[in-house]
Amino acid sequence: RRSGQYTMNHDYSKKTPDGASFDRSGSQDSLDELSMDDYWKELENIHQTRGNNHEERVALVVKEPDEGELEEEWLKEAGLSNLFGESSGDSLESMVFLSTLTRMQKAAVEKRVETVTQTMRKKNKQHQIPDVRDIFRLQNDSKGKVCDGSEPSTVRTSGNIIEAQDGAKGPKFSLGTDKQKSPLEDVPFSDTDINLEISFAEQAANLKDSSVGKTCKGGGGDTLLPNFRLPKDKTGTTKIGDLAPQDMKKVYSLALIELTALYDILGTEFKQQKAVKIKTKDSGLFGVPLSVLLEQDQKKVPGTKIPLIFQKLIAQIEEVTLETEGLLRIPGVATRVKSLCQELEAKFYEGTFSWENVKQHDAASLLKLFIRELPQPLLTVEYLKAFQDVQNLPTKKQQLQALNLLILLLPEANRDTLKVLLEFLQRVIDHRDKNKMTLKNVAMVMAPNLFTFHGFGSKTIEQSEFAMAAGTANVMRFMIQYQKLLWTIPKFIVNQVRKQNTESQKKEKKDRAMKKLLKKMAYDREKHEKQEKTPNDADVPQGVIRVQAPHLSKVSMAIQLTEELKAGDIVARFLSQKSGNVQTLKKEEVFLYEIGGNIGERCLDDETYMKDLYQLNPNAEWVIKSKQS
Repeated sequence: RRSGQYTMNHDYSKKTPDGASFDRSGSQDSLDELSMDDYWKELENIHQTRGNNHEERVALVVKEPDEGELEEEWLKEAGLSNLFGESSGDSLESMVFLSTLTRMQKAAVEKRVETVTQTMRKKNKQHQIPDVRDIFRLQNDSKGKVCDGSEPSTVRTSGNIIEAQDGAKGPKFSLGTDKQKSPLEDVPFSDTDINLEISFAEQAANLKDSSVGKTCKGGGGDTLLPNFRLPKDKTGTTKIGDLAPQDMKKVYSLALIELTALYDILGTEFKQQKAVKIKTKDSGLFGVPLSVLLEQDQKKVPGTKIPLIFQKLIAQIEEVTLETEGLLRIPGVATRVKSLCQELEAKFYEGTFSWENVKQHDAASLLKLFIRELPQPLLTVEYLKAFQDVQNLPTKKQQLQALNLLILLLPEANRDTLKVLLEFLQRVIDHRDKNKMTLKNVAMVMAPNLFTFHGFGSKTIEQSEFAMAAGTANVMRFMIQYQKLLWTIPKFIVNQVRKQNTESQKKEKKDRAMKKLLKKMAYDREKHEKQEKTPNDADVPQGVIRVQAPHLSKVSMAIQLTEELKAGDIVARFLSQKSGNVQTLKKEEVFLYEIGGNIGERCLDDETYMKDLYQLNPNAEWVIKSKQS
């Protein structure tokens, strides 16, 4: 039995109900005070390590924002800063964006614009401050109909604040995504299916309005994780990394608005934290910002997306065997870990560090130290609290949806590093019969390393330490268990990106036409009409697509679309056409890409039904290439 163990600065036994001391004999599968033992021991190890390095620690200050500042920052992050302030006159490009939002997303934007507007009025910044109602009314008037062509429906829920003001009617909103008049009626999704076609916030609003929401509660006590799955999507599943950077920017804005709308409807406060800039190391390994590390590493290994030291530590742990009992749980020897750390700093980049004598538990401790020592948390200062708050959402499905959106909001370097970490943790769990590290044990041990960040000042954390411990361990469990689902971009967001691109293209076309008219009306009108009449693939008959493959021996092929034809079939067809060139590319290295039309660029999964996708984006070009090219 364990008691009186935690004498450092924290008497952890008091944090547990009834001051129970912990005992390892509990079932491995119950997430209760017994299995929390691993969490507290890990926290004790962390405090001891921190104690040793105390003089080097620079705490990151998290700034408390002024009134309206949070909302202003939020609108900037969402790409909507021109809805207020000096540039508010130039809000036409935002109109395109707003026209693609769902009613809940609009309500979330509206709420923040309202706060910023009121704050500005208070501060007497009487330059152009648009009334929030005008923003949305203007957008609806200019459209006539809202973007899905259906009649707009009025916002219930938080949008009502607008109707209440001055007795004026608020703007009417449409759901804004395809055919969503009553989302839950048409789609036969089961409790464990994750519906990616309809906005998560819309689903939550519908659940709230119906009795369905009473089932499947989340919360920390329930230990069995549902077997969530993604139903097949005929137009292909879009993973992070499949879209071009210009479309990922739009995904970021939409994910931020969607997450905020989801938290709004579920009554959870969503606050982005803001870090005050601190001086950080500009070289080295531990305590160096991810971006600086990657810049260093890319000079050595061009194109690398994961810090080399991080990759090497994982490889070092795996090299021995993942069957070692207590892997990740049993700490390395503190003095040895400290001297290894210093030696690595001096010799890693020179290539003179000797890995042969590094013990497995020491390597695991170094890996965790690397994560903890990042000057800003791996889950970022902005979103660390939002990741923690996932545990407060009512159902497990909503917790998963929120995590999905949060992953989309992480900077690329953080997201890529987190992915490699989660994949490694899953491989450790795969050997649980031998190493005794179940999903819960691994989550317990890793949660303090990702969530108890040194910069947030310990007071706030320790007041509710026990609840937070169980909660963050649960969020950690979710991230490991559902990592494959979490790296998916929801279809409703991809569809909103397609709509934005279509609307922007229409606008550009109009602008171009107008300029031509003004220059030389008759001549240019004629020219414009000619352009209209020559579509991209005039030479390709209906129901046939032209696929280009510049890097393969067969450079181009006309392909007849059938109901069953998939992207993988087209790639296979190209790869089977061997000519004089020696075929060097393997099947898993090349993909069919959808390029242009209403998307920048999208890498297609092999199961994409081409006819369905062609109907969604008839103006796209189709190119086979490897992910690198």
